Amino acid sequence: MTRALPEPTYRRFVAGLGTLSLRPFDLTEDVTTLHSWVTQPYARYWGLLDASVADVHAEYLRIEQSAHHRAFLGEHDGRPAFLMERYEPAYDAVGQVYDVAPGDIGMHVLVGPAITPIAGFTAAVFETIMDSLFSDPLVDRVVVEPDVRNVKIQALNERMGFRKHSVVQLADKQAWLSFCTRDQYADAHRMNEAG
Repeated sequence: MTRALPEPTYRRFVAGLGTLSLRPFDLTEDVTTLHSWVTQPYARYWGLLDASVADVHAEYLRIEQSAHHRAFLGEHDGRPAFLMERYEPAYDAVGQVYDVAPGDIGMHVLVGPAITPIAGFTAAVFETIMDSLFSDPLVDRVVVEPDVRNVKIQALNERMGFRKHSVVQLADKQAWLSFCTRDQYADAHRMNEAG
């Protein structure tokens, strides 16, 4: 008998694309899929290129056991398609390099490799993640810290309303500390829909 996966905590229908949803990461069912993503060259900034399945399991077990960090598997029409991590900056290394404000939430995103590329898919994933984060009334601002070399995610961050704050040194990278408030995201969302 197959074990039931966790129910989605957020779901969004995107016209012309289908349903995107987020559910809690399932350590038993999802580790192999995630391992197949993080060990591909495009995911080099995730820092797990040489990781074994056991390494990925250990990392996500650590996250599962944390009270301040959660992982979610994103699905496209019920199939695994992306990963989102939500974390409290005050309990993370990034919280040591800026003054954390009440209502700040940190986020990491990784889109799985496309079986068939779909125009606008990554942007739709990112909007789903931002919508889910801002659906929490306690969240006022999203914090990201991409590697300074990762220009693709920086461009997507800016398109979604993030503003670069400063380059910071974290244990494993130099990163662009960037922030996006509810209003900045709403303004960017309106511009993206208009243009």
